[in-house]
Amino acid sequence: MKGRVLVIGLGLIGGSLALCVKKRHPESTLIGFDINIEQCRLGKMLGVIDEICFNLEEEAVNADVILISTPVIETEKMIERLCELPLKQDVIISDAGSTKEAIVLKARCLKEKNITFIGGHPMAGSHKSGVAAAKEILFENAFYLFTPEPHIQDEKVDLLKRWLEGTRAKFITISPEEHDYLTGVISHFPHVIAASLVHQAEQTSRDHQLITRLAAGGFRDITRIASSSPAMWKDISLHNRKVLLSLLDRWKDEMDKFSKILSDNNEDQLFDYFAEAKNFRDDLPSKEKGAIPAFYDLFVDVPDYPGVISEITGYLAKERISITNIRILETREDINGVLVISFQTETDMAKAEECIQRYTNYGTSTGL
Repeated sequence: MKGRVLVIGLGLIGGSLALCVKKRHPESTLIGFDINIEQCRLGKMLGVIDEICFNLEEEAVNADVILISTPVIETEKMIERLCELPLKQDVIISDAGSTKEAIVLKARCLKEKNITFIGGHPMAGSHKSGVAAAKEILFENAFYLFTPEPHIQDEKVDLLKRWLEGTRAKFITISPEEHDYLTGVISHFPHVIAASLVHQAEQTSRDHQLITRLAAGGFRDITRIASSSPAMWKDISLHNRKVLLSLLDRWKDEMDKFSKILSDNNEDQLFDYFAEAKNFRDDLPSKEKGAIPAFYDLFVDVPDYPGVISEITGYLAKERISITNIRILETREDINGVLVISFQTETDMAKAEECIQRYTNYGTSTGL
């Protein structure tokens, strides 16, 4: 397929989408636009895009595909700008936002001009940001949700999928309303809960200073998503306010239910409560990418002696295995420490585990 593809917002997601389109459709021309022009210059230098867009209005009218990859509030503003332009009648516009109902509603102005807008949400991410972190494999086997309105022809959705087939993602088509509810349950609401747990720990730490040390282990892991961009989650929460308020009411009911079981000192119900949660959680697919980026952590039991960390990382470097983060868990009751090494993919984690087992006798386990 040949055409001009304009990517608005050249960060991790936008850059990765550009790479996927460029690889699958090398005859196309990728143009990048970002409010931070340095991201565009870096993107061109890295080969993520072919051209830099300095004037959005001039470039948008010549585009065959426009992919908007900006924060949801900025996406609404960008759609308003596009609605004022004499775009090609056959142009396809899509976004990559985490909420859909408000954005699709905002795009009604495009519908009035017979311009095709198809809401999109590639459910993948990384702890890194910026175009330098863009990867062709970011969306591989991830769910990519499309939310076209009823008037959008199936042929248009299929055409967008062909443009994006280089992502090697799993395409699913649902309504904007269903999208926001489902992502609210398994992505947006967990971020709220993680943030609330951190707030509770912070308040407790004022009287119990040991909290900050003890929270360095499992607590830090289960609340890792609370470290996401505050600006982004402010916008997402406001966009999906109706769903989140409903889920908060249900959460209060769930906590009241548990509180009663505990108050009643009902051992059987307590066991059932945790057992049912364990069973459902254990049955969740472990090899699928979901709404929240997976954390590929390898736990290594290491003895406490100088140079042990450089020893492990040296073995990984020898095998050319890249890591994204490394830390030591302090909350251990035995004499050994646990080295936690994070990886970008499950494949890298598996290679690292095999490497460490080959060179050492240290015990390893994964976070899956």
